[in-house]
Amino acid sequence: MAEITAQLVKQLRERTGAGMMECKSALSEAKGDLAEAEIVLRKRGIASAGKKASRSTSQGLIGSYIHHGGQLGVLVEVNCESDFVARTQDFQELVHNIAMHVAAADPQFVRKEDVTPAALERERDIQRARALAEGKPEKIVDKVIEGRMAKYYEEVCLYEQPFVKENTLTIDQLIKTKIAKLGENIAVSRFVRFKVGDAVEAAPGASGTSPSPASLAPVGGGPGPASAES
Repeated sequence: MAEITAQLVKQLRERTGAGMMECKSALSEAKGDLAEAEIVLRKRGIASAGKKASRSTSQGLIGSYIHHGGQLGVLVEVNCESDFVARTQDFQELVHNIAMHVAAADPQFVRKEDVTPAALERERDIQRARALAEGKPEKIVDKVIEGRMAKYYEEVCLYEQPFVKENTLTIDQLIKTKIAKLGENIAVSRFVRFKVGDAVEAAPGASGTSPSPASLAPVGGGPGPASAES
């Protein structure tokens, strides 16, 4: 076990923004391993962030991201509770990272709850046909389908996707680490992804299309504009 020095505590504080006592506790649990202590703090933050989930988020930022070459762009709206937090570097960095992730991962919905009934029915039909083609017994097909739906959500829902810059975290967990650090509820309201050459009109709940300005609807069903990172 490495000695838990003041310098080690300072390093962890600089990396995570957590308080001194929290850092000392995490380092003790991690037996002085700095990387492991950071994971400990992250897990604690994710666990505590759920308590703030019901709090109203009426402030925030619209961020943008334009990929090199100008062929792909994203707008995303990320909300928080106060203008003070919206102006912090941590929050702005989060907005930028989410916009960049949307450009790379091409989610179609914000959360699982936003997936349309039609999309769910279509995916379940696909998985049913696949399971039967694989020779799965009829009596277990429904269980097989539900098991495979988790993978579907991970592919199409922003919050369920592994963060492209650190795939040990989902976007939901990434947001919760910021909630724990900044002390306010944070939520993605909507996003839109533009790609040169894609369809002109964006269907509700679809990404990767280029909507006309008048029809800039949120991906995932919420009202209001989309955001992006720069």
